[in-house]
Amino acid sequence: MTLKERFIEIFERDVHREGAKELLDWLATTDFFTAPASTRYHCACPEGLLRHSLNVYDVLMEKHFDPQTDNRESFTLCSLLHDLCKAQFYKIGSRNVKNEATGQWEKVPFYQVEDQFPYGHGEKSVYLIERFVRLKPAEATAIRWHMGGFDDAARGGCFAISLAYDKYPLAVKLHLADLEATYLREKDTSAVNRR
Repeated sequence: MTLKERFIEIFERDVHREGAKELLDWLATTDFFTAPASTRYHCACPEGLLRHSLNVYDVLMEKHFDPQTDNRESFTLCSLLHDLCKAQFYKIGSRNVKNEATGQWEKVPFYQVEDQFPYGHGEKSVYLIERFVRLKPAEATAIRWHMGGFDDAARGGCFAISLAYDKYPLAVKLHLADLEATYLREKDTSAVNRR
C-alpha cells in the first residue's frame, strides 16, 4: 500500500463529517500528497508532508489515544491535517553543490518557501480545513497550537498557548505527537541534508 493509499484509507474510515469527501477531493488538486514537510529538516523529500502527517497520526494513536474517552475522528482530522498549510507552500529550485568524491560541481534540487497565502502556520491549516469541514473547538485549537513553543506567537510572548493546553488535552497530545514524529521518527529523512 502506498502512503497516499494509506492516508485515504484512514481518512475515509475515520472522518464522516459533512464536507469530508469534498476536502479529500480538494487535497487531490494540491501538492499535498507529493510536497515536502520542510525545506531541509525533517522529511525534506518527495511525499515528506504525507509521510509526516501519517507519522503524527501513528504517534498520536499509539501513545495518546484512549478509545474510552477520545474521539477517533477528532484525532484523525488533527493528525492528518495539522500541516495542511504546507500544501502549495514549497517550490523546487536548484543549486550548485560540489561533489566531494569527484570534485565536480553538480546541480541539485532544493526546496524553498513560496507562500501564496501568508496567514500563519496553525491558523492557515484551520482556515483551509474549515473551508470544507467544520472543526470542533478542541480540534481547531489543537491544530492552531500544534507547533508549541516554536509558533511565532508563542515565541513573541503570547500566553494563549498555555490556556489552550490547559483547556484542551488534544492540543497537548497533538503537539507531543508532532515533536516525536519530527525529531525521533523522522531523523535523517531530509534528502537535502544528505548531500
